[in-house]
Parts: sequence; structure tokens; C-alpha cells
Amino acid sequence: MNEAESGEPALGAEFPEATREQWRGLVAKVLRRTGAEVDPDDPEPERLLASTTYDGVTVAPLYTADDAPAPGGAGFPGVAPFTRGGTPQGPVPAGWDVRQLHADPDPAATRRAVLADLENGVTSLWLAVGAAGLPVSGVEEALTDVHLDLAPVTLDAGPDHEDAARALLRAWSDRGLPDGAVAGNLGIDPLSVAARTGAPADLDGAARAAAAHARRHPGLRLVTVDATPYHDAGGSEAQELGAAIAAGAAYLRALTAAGLDPADAAARLEFRFAATADQFLTIAKLRAARAMWHRVTEVSGLAPEHRAMRQHAVTSAAMATRRDPHVNLLRATLACFGAGVGGADAVTVRPFDSALGLPDGFARRLARNTQALLVEEAHLARVADPAGGSYFVERLTEDLRLRGWAFLQEIEAAGGMAAALASGLVAERVEEVWQRRRDALAHRRDPITGVSEFPDDAAPPARRPAPGPPAALGPHALPARRYAQDFEALRDRSDAHLSATGARPRVHLATLGPVAAHTARASFAANLLRAGGIEAVGGTAAGGPDEAAAEFRATGARIACLCGTDGAYAEHAAAAVAALRAAGAERVLLAGPPGDGLRAAGVDGFCFTGCDALTLLEELHDALGVAT
Repeated sequence: MNEAESGEPALGAEFPEATREQWRGLVAKVLRRTGAEVDPDDPEPERLLASTTYDGVTVAPLYTADDAPAPGGAGFPGVAPFTRGGTPQGPVPAGWDVRQLHADPDPAATRRAVLADLENGVTSLWLAVGAAGLPVSGVEEALTDVHLDLAPVTLDAGPDHEDAARALLRAWSDRGLPDGAVAGNLGIDPLSVAARTGAPADLDGAARAAAAHARRHPGLRLVTVDATPYHDAGGSEAQELGAAIAAGAAYLRALTAAGLDPADAAARLEFRFAATADQFLTIAKLRAARAMWHRVTEVSGLAPEHRAMRQHAVTSAAMATRRDPHVNLLRATLACFGAGVGGADAVTVRPFDSALGLPDGFARRLARNTQALLVEEAHLARVADPAGGSYFVERLTEDLRLRGWAFLQEIEAAGGMAAALASGLVAERVEEVWQRRRDALAHRRDPITGVSEFPDDAAPPARRPAPGPPAALGPHALPARRYAQDFEALRDRSDAHLSATGARPRVHLATLGPVAAHTARASFAANLLRAGGIEAVGGTAAGGPDEAAAEFRATGARIACLCGTDGAYAEHAAAAVAALRAAGAERVLLAGPPGDGLRAAGVDGFCFTGCDALTLLEELHDALGVAT
């Protein structure tokens, strides 16, 4: 019923319509108050608030209907092009499949952990089998207490997939389960093995093995299309999308060549993607992946009901930190939220201590409860595609889809996924993004809480049992990286120095002027130094150069960092540098941006927002004699 029929005014009708130009005027006004330089003739001042992803997608501060893709392009949940979900109801009402990973090589320990998981909310299992996890001979023991007709099992066995499949199928057979009731995933994925190790991928052999199992087990998924190797190596969202769809297309070709019907072959695939703390990129990536796969299956001749993608999202291993690992709980919660809202069919939350080694029972419990809270208490699974209709998410989805499709086309033009991996094309493209990402991490444009920002230098590093040995890497292999690894390497050097000498490397904060004047920059410098495991000492002087130099001499430090206001630097920097050098300072840094006058004063380096913090910290370690 409209306003004329009801006699009631429309909501908000009494307010004048706001325009984008009015909003831009307010944006410019606020930006000027922050000190930003805003050109009065700039028609789009909000560009100062925009950011750009590693795929070149601009994320704007405001989206309206004008920014959305063509109306109706996303369709409805459960129908083509499946952007909004693979099924009409999405996770409603029971929630998504809560899947937990187990990689402990001890079958008895895995058996206990599996049982605890299933008794406390986990609905399916993910077993790492082979050199990186549970031995093949231990699969049946690990699953002793599992009702395999109720809890599906997904394998991740790498090159040992045939032996692992036989062990799992034997466990099902020993329980007397009919072949038609077997559910789960054998996890055959030679392309991800090739991506991680550089070994050639035997697609035909894997497809023949999968086809042999398909004939006996109609409900069993056979192949995992794992896109996490490209993410773990530092790649972008579009690269993860393009590689995943290219791998899915390669498996579709191989399975049909091995005798499977195309629709049956598509139904036997499950796609695995990384979920990150950037919840909106995670949501958009999962939505874009379904739309891309729909297009591939459409041109392959599949009927619409066979074009949906089965998705498994796992919280990113690359974003996990070893230092201050409890912060990983927050990252994983955001990632799980993004995976759920993005429509993942199954979600795995890595325990907060997974970067340290094999997780303990407490960490696995928190990983389970993260999902339970979002499903049961936050009611995240009560709405199908809650992000649908958001101008921002719809635009981001389409932008990622286009860039992912471009990478897919590049891979296909190179001969397909196996050829693109063997030639090094994929590794080269991922490395390009990693270098840009590493630069952003080093300059702290991509801050890591607890590591590069606000580090807890008093907490000792946590310890966990080591997992299985890493696989040998060949040419064009994609190494598993973590965003925090370079800063954490400096912290490790600092710990070793403390153990060897009884003290951490230190830098003196030479403060100029009263406390209120120098506190901001002294706090900034101390935070930056702690990110590299360097202790900040001093910082209590409240006078001029002589007082700062006297305090420096008393601490016995070798390097000083001047901290004060711009005015104090203009008046006292040269004298302070001279006084500190006379007191024995080998190097003098300054907390603040560089300037010609400050360089002329003899300052050796600068620490400021946007500086190359990693290089600065590495240079300080070397100057202070901290062993590598």
C-alpha cells in the first residue's frame, strides 16, 4: 500500500533529499579540520578517504545505488548465477557445517581431540593425512569413536591421497555402512600439491582414481579445489579466485575424460577458500567465486541446477601470528563472520595457536565456540545472504569477479592450471603481489596488532609441539608465508640476544621539553622499537639538550632517539645531536618526518608514521650487534 492509499506520510518524506554534493562538502570540511590538504576545486574530496586493494579495486567511503552493478545481476539465493548462495535457504535454520581440522600425527591424541570436537558442536571432520599430519595407518584408529554416517570426513592427504582414501573407505566398510550412505570428501587435489611443492601434477591419474570411487559411492565428494596455497603465499583475492576457478575447470575436464558425466563431475568438487579479517573482502570473494563457477559450468553445458558451487572457508593461516597469539581470536572471529555472511557451506576456524604448532585442547575449544557463538547466539545463520543489496558489497563482488576472471583467462591462455604452475606463471604473479604486500607490512600501512603495532614485549613466546616436517620445495613452488613473519624474526633475534647477554637491545629516548610536549612522539617511538624487540629506555628528561645527554650517558645506551615537538627540533636539534654524540651516542634518530634542516643537524634516521619500520629495525639490530 502506498502513501496515497494509506493516507500516512512515507517514512522520511518530511526531510529534504540529501545530495552527494552536500555530503562531499561536509567531507571536505571535516578533512580540513584534521589538517588534510583539500583542494577547494576538487569535485571528489572523498578520494582522500578511499583505499585500494592489492587487485587495484578502489574501496570508496560511500556507495549509493549509482555504484551498484546492473539490477538483478546477482539473482536470488539458490538460483543462477548463485552469487547470493548455493541453496535457496542458505545456512537457515541449522547453520553452516562446522568443520574442524586435525593434523596431530599421534592417532590416539587425534582420536581424543576428534571426540571432544564432535561432542561440542563440530559437525564434520577435516583430517590432514600423510607427512604433514596423521599417518595413513592411523586413520582408522583416529576415527574409532566417530559415527561416520553422521559426521562426514574430509581428507587432506596431498600426494598420499590414494592410500588415505583406501584407509577411510575401509573405516566406512568396517562399520557396515552401505556404499550409498558414504559422505565426505576424499580430498584429491594434485594441483594444490603442485602449487605448494613445485612437483608436476598428475591430473589424469588422479581423475582415474576419483572415477573408480565415484562408481561405488554416489554421495561422496572426490576432489578438493584448494585455493589457500595462493593466499598463503601472499596472493590477492582475485588471484585466489582465478586460480580456484582455473583448477576447478581443469578437474572438470579430467573427470569427464575419465568417464564421469559432467554434472556428476561438478557435483564431486568442493572449493576451499581463505577467510580473512577483512570481512567485506571475504564476503565479496565467496560471492564472486560462485558467480564465476556458474559461468564456467554454464558454458560447459550443465543445467542450472548443477551449477552451484560447494564452498569450504577456512580462516587464513597467513594472517595468524605467533606473537601475542590471543589476538588471533579476534581475527578469526571476523573471518568466520565474513565466511558465514558470504555463504560458505562449511567453515573451519583455525585455533588461535595454530601458527605455533599443534593446537592444544583449549585453543580448539575456543575455535569451536567462535562458530557456536556466531550461529547460536548472534543468529548469523538466520538470514540468507544478509549482505545482499548492499551497494558496497555488490560493487565489490562485481569488481573482484571481473579481476578474478581476468586472471583465470591469463591462466587458461597459458595452457591451463597445470601448465601455468609448471611454467612459473602463477608463482610469478603471486610473488608480485607478495612484494607489494610485504612493503605495506614493512611501512605498517597494513598494521598487525600485537606485532607491528602495540606489541607486548613482556610476554614470552608461547610454545606448541611442532607439526610434521614441511614438504621439499621445487622450482615455482608457492611458499607458505605469514604476514607477521619478518617482524617476528626480529623479536626472535631479540629473545636470543636476551638469553645470551641478559639484556635486550636498547635505544634511549632523548626527550626534549616538558612531558606534555614530548609524550606523543616518545610513545610512538617506543611502540615502534618494541615491534622489533628493542627496549626503549630513558624518556624522563624534561629540559633541553644537556639534560637529554646527561640521561643518555646514565643509561649506557649506544643509540638515541630524539623525541619532541617540531618547534623543539627547530631550536634544539643540532645542539641535542652534538650533545648526545659527545655523550657517546653512535647513532641519533629522530621521532618525526625528515626535513633538510634536521638532516643538516646530523640526524642519522627518522621514525614516523609511514616510515619503513622493518628496515629501520633491522638496521638497529645490526648496529647494536644483535646476532641473526
